[in-house]
Amino acid sequence: MWKGRQTMSHNNTTIQKVAVEPLTIPLLEPFTIATGSVDSARNVLITITLQDGTIGYGECAPFPPSTGESQETALAAAKDCIELLQGQDVAQWRELARLLHSRYYAQKTVCAGFEIALLDALTRSYGIPLSVFFGGASTSVETDLSIPIVTAPHAYTLAEEAAGRGITTFKVKVGEDLREDIARVEAIRNGAPRSAIILDANQGYTPGQALLCLEALDERDIRPILLEQPVHQEDYEGLRYVTQHTSVPVAADESASSPAAVQRLLRMGAVNVISIKLMKTGIIDALDIAAICRAAHAELMIGAMIESRVAIAAAAHLVAGLGGFSYIDLDTPMLLASDPFMGGYEQHGSHYDLAQVTSGIGVVRR
Repeated sequence: MWKGRQTMSHNNTTIQKVAVEPLTIPLLEPFTIATGSVDSARNVLITITLQDGTIGYGECAPFPPSTGESQETALAAAKDCIELLQGQDVAQWRELARLLHSRYYAQKTVCAGFEIALLDALTRSYGIPLSVFFGGASTSVETDLSIPIVTAPHAYTLAEEAAGRGITTFKVKVGEDLREDIARVEAIRNGAPRSAIILDANQGYTPGQALLCLEALDERDIRPILLEQPVHQEDYEGLRYVTQHTSVPVAADESASSPAAVQRLLRMGAVNVISIKLMKTGIIDALDIAAICRAAHAELMIGAMIESRVAIAAAAHLVAGLGGFSYIDLDTPMLLASDPFMGGYEQHGSHYDLAQVTSGIGVVRR
C-alpha cells in the first residue's frame, strides 16, 4: 500500500520546473520603523510547477534592517536552489525544507519562500486548502493594521480612515523619540477611540524608556493590549525586566528567532507572548515554536515583513489551520499601492475569510 502511494505521489507531485523572479510593489506611502524605512516591497516570487500541471507560489520578503537580506541576495540564493529542487517530490516537503535550511541558513526568507511554494503546490495537487492541511481549526482570521512612525496629525488621519473601514486594532510603530511616540499613540486613540492598540518598538527602546512610555500612556488613560519587542533582540534580561515591571503583556519578535531562542525566553520568564513570522523562521520552525508556546501556556502572535498577498495568505492559512493565535498582524497587503495577485482570502474590514479557498493558499496572478 505504502509503495503504491509513493509511486502515485511521485508521478503527480514531482517538481518539473522552478522559476524565480523579482517581485517589486510600491507602497502607498513610506513605511518607517525604528530600524529603517522602505517605500516598496522588494521581494522575490517563486513559482513551482509539478508534473501534473499544478502551480504553487511562494514569496521571499527580505527586509534588510531585520533579516540582513536584500532582494538581490534573496534572488541569488533562490536561483541557486532551483537545481536542488528540480525533479524532487513536493510530498517530501519537510526533507526538502531541511536541505534548503542547511545550505542557506543565512537566507531565512528564501527558505521560507520555498517552503510556502512547496506546500502550496502540494496542497493544490491534493485538492485541499492549506488551512485544512494545517489542521482546519477555523476559516477566518482578524488582522490589525500597522501605523508606521509618522507625525501625530497624520497618524490621526490614518487611524480615523481605517476605523471607518472596520479596522478595530492598530499596531503603532514606536521606538525613535519618546515624546513623538506618545503623541502618535494619543493621536491614534483620538482618531479611533474604540480601537485596541499594540505598541511595536522594533528594538528601539532601553528597558527604562519602554516603561516610561507605558507610564506616560497610562497617565493619559491609554492601556495598550501588547508591547512588542521593546529592547534589542539580544537583550533577554532587558525583556525580562520590562515584563516584570508592567502588567501589559510583552512580546518577543526579533528575539524569537528560532525554537531554541523561544524556549530560552519562556524558561527565563522574559516575555508573555511570542511573535511568529514565516520570513524569520520558515514554516517548520514556526510549527515547532507554536507547539513550544502551547506547551508553556504562552500566547501566540503572528506578524509579517512587507509581504504581498502570497506570503500573507500562507500565514493566514497557518493561523486558521492551527488556531489559538491571540494577536494577528497580517496587514501588509493593505499598505501596497497595487496587488498583482488575487484570491487566498476575501477581506471584509479587518477579517480575512478563507472559506472560499478550495486548494493550496488559493492565490493566483492577475
